[in-house]
Amino acid sequence: MRELKIKPSKLLRKAIEDEIRRREAEKLKEVIERLKPVLNKVSMEEVVKTVREDRMYR
Repeated sequence: MRELKIKPSKLLRKAIEDEIRRREAEKLKEVIERLKPVLNKVSMEEVVKTVREDRMYR
């Protein structure tokens, strides 16, 4: 590693950060899959109406 000027600490940090990102993305995908049936029941008009109402009260 020294010959190739590779710093193990940087390499490990990047590998750990990449794995954390991958696992977080995986968790989010699972949550989205669980919420899909509920979210499909809500119309886009209802979402827009709720957002507009929320903005009025801020």
